[in-house]
Formats: sequence, C-alpha cells, structure tokens
Amino acid sequence: MAIRNIRKIGDEVLRKKCKEITEITPRDLVLIKDMAETMYEADGVGLAAPQVGILKRLFVIDIRDEDGLMVFINPEILETSGSQLDDEGCLSVPGESCEVERPNYVKVRAFNEKGEQFILEAEGLLARAVLHENDHLNGVLYVDYRK
Repeated sequence: MAIRNIRKIGDEVLRKKCKEITEITPRDLVLIKDMAETMYEADGVGLAAPQVGILKRLFVIDIRDEDGLMVFINPEILETSGSQLDDEGCLSVPGESCEVERPNYVKVRAFNEKGEQFILEAEGLLARAVLHENDHLNGVLYVDYRK
C-alpha cells in the first residue's frame, strides 16, 4: 500500500467525468487500499479515484462508525429526499469549507471490492459523504454549490 498524492482544485482531472469499471482487477484492489490509506493519512471521511488522478467510478468512505470502510464501485444514486445544510470540506480543497445544502437521505446502488452489488440507504453525514464523493465522479466539487 502507498499514500497517493491528492489532486488539488485547479487540476483538470478533478473536472472530468469518470469511466465505469467493467472488471475489478488486482490493480483496482491495490488502488482501493491506497485510497483508503491516503484518506486515513489525510484525516478525511471519503476519497474518490479522480482525487488521486484516476478517472474510474470508484470511491471509499469511512465516517468512523460501526460500518468502517465502505467501497463504492460504479455507484448509481437511486433516490434522494429531504434536506440538510452543513459545513462541507474536501481533501482537494484544503483549508476551506462552506455551507452546502444536500439531501438528507440517499439510496445508492454500487459494487464492493469483491464485485458484490449492494444497495445502501443513508441519512445525515453518510448521505452527505456519498453524495459528495459521487459528485467527484462527475467532475463536480462542493464549491460549485456555494450560494
């Protein structure tokens, strides 16, 4: 495993749409481990592949609860509802944060690192993290939501 360089705002890779993963390869498994290690080292709660320069539809999240590390491959947002307003930051926008309004509930379908499909329903911080990281896969940063 290795700590990867986190791309910062202004890097064009952060504004590109990522490609679906058609087969989970050993290189993808190394990437997942590296992303988790990088996220923990930077004290983040999530990290998307484009943040380490890889244009794949993949992100990891750990909001430091009983669920631990969660891996999302080819996530698809199925449903959102409600509203929450809270400060949001990003490892790719260091030293900044701003209030962002997001849905309070999300239902997402994705694959884990074993290639198993799952559906997750989340609220609050976990919903915010899923939506934030999913935005990265479409070239969107939280600062795009500033009022």
